[in-house]
Amino acid sequence: MRFYVLGLGPIGCLIAHNLRSVLPRMHPVTLIQKTARQAWTPQNAAAKITVENKGVRQSIDGFDIEVFDKHSGSGGGVRFNSKLSKEQSAGFTPSDEDLRTEPIEALFITTKAHSTAPALSHLAPRLTSRSTVVLLQNGMGLYEDLVERIFRNPESRPHFILASNTHGAWLKSAFHVVHAGIGEITFGIIPDSRKRDFEAAMADESKPLYERSLVLDDITRPDDPSFDQYRSLRHTVAVLQSLDALACKWSPVAEVQLAMRRKLVVNAVLNPLTAVLGCRNGGLFKDDSSQSMMRSVCEEAAAAFRAQIEVDTQSWLDSLPPSVDKSQVPVGRVPKELGADALESEVLRVARVTRGNMSSMLSDSS
Repeated sequence: MRFYVLGLGPIGCLIAHNLRSVLPRMHPVTLIQKTARQAWTPQNAAAKITVENKGVRQSIDGFDIEVFDKHSGSGGGVRFNSKLSKEQSAGFTPSDEDLRTEPIEALFITTKAHSTAPALSHLAPRLTSRSTVVLLQNGMGLYEDLVERIFRNPESRPHFILASNTHGAWLKSAFHVVHAGIGEITFGIIPDSRKRDFEAAMADESKPLYERSLVLDDITRPDDPSFDQYRSLRHTVAVLQSLDALACKWSPVAEVQLAMRRKLVVNAVLNPLTAVLGCRNGGLFKDDSSQSMMRSVCEEAAAAFRAQIEVDTQSWLDSLPPSVDKSQVPVGRVPKELGADALESEVLRVARVTRGNMSSMLSDSS
């Protein structure tokens, strides 16, 4: 099974490095570049990624590289030829042998959120209902936007995994990533349009809640008549679970969405403040003004989450038939993790564990 990585910033390189580290070589890992000019660097020619943590460097090679083919209407990628010079690569016209148009089984996306839809629009002809797409971006609403703009038909829509990342990383140079803060990746599967319950094990009332866990066989198993439909999803989840260095955890998708909201607030505080103050994460909150700004953002976010939940709850109540006594229906409460105090504690925690990290906004402004 071939795994693709789109978005080769710090998190993309971190993911690709760990995928190549744990996967047998019979499972290729392909890095997607936008242009041949971007692909042609000494690091690309060697197809090697280096991860540095506390001064210790680990390099791994063995990656394949594909370049978006602007001439292809089938979402094709051009196999990169590192033996060509930079100038030859820029003017390279692919032959049929160079063009890859086979379906993509598993795709990890770590691009900026605003770049995701255009990239997936190009790759859409190679994504089928048997494909699996892992979204590893900051922000909210990206999956809904992709469904609205690209994958409207649920019968042909790929499987989607949402992931929330708290690792801190920044690029020292192309394909050399500094893993500055050890965090975790929490991921969950978007509910199946064919009504298969990927979280069935969590409803097993024969076990206490603390003993319940998600299991791969709820996705599919070899004797399942629909095994081929869900094979890439099962394998992708299994591979994510094997990334021990990244502390990947499969959770119910509702918990992932909660984690994503908390990460959204963390980024809304750390990114602009580090960029304005010109410091790394650990340099924040040593003065009253930055603490006051953090508090204001957390209070505003908590109010927005509360309003959103109230609107969603009211819409649900309005959809109930008149025969239902709405006064007896339990109304959704705001999770305590989305309160202002809890959000502030999370911001401070992340700033502490990623104190050596350069935020993406600081990196972009430097």
